[in-house]
Amino acid sequence: MANTHPHVHQINVSDGGVPKLPVPKAYITVQGVAGDRQRSVQYHGGVDRAVCLYALEVIEALRAEGHVVAHGSCGENLTLAGLDWARLKPGGRLRIGPDVRLEVTSYTDPCKHQTQWFKDGNFMRISQKKHPGWSRFTRECWLRARCGRGTR
Repeated sequence: MANTHPHVHQINVSDGGVPKLPVPKAYITVQGVAGDRQRSVQYHGGVDRAVCLYALEVIEALRAEGHVVAHGSCGENLTLAGLDWARLKPGGRLRIGPDVRLEVTSYTDPCKHQTQWFKDGNFMRISQKKHPGWSRFTRECWLRARCGRGTR
């Protein structure tokens, strides 16, 4: 039976850049996801952008449009499933498991390094300004804990 409650579908990290690759579990702190590094801290990371989130359902809808995006290729640390993604807004809060608390700080601008996964190179397909409800989010973490796949 499919897991229909909001949950962590996949945790992704990289040594800088995209795609971020799956790990079975990770420690999330105010600095971000342990084992993850950003290529350019001028644009990514920091305490107000510690964790990047994206929705499994949005990734699947993008695939249905012919884009070859995969979990982690958009740079998200947490691929989440079962959330009403279009209702999330900056200032909103999310609880993951018993210990992780995240606050949405901003929509995440698309990056030219994602071009290869978008039909006709249209990485702006995930721009909140051009396509509301399709953007990723960055979040500030204000309570740290270990998180694993399937965590609700």
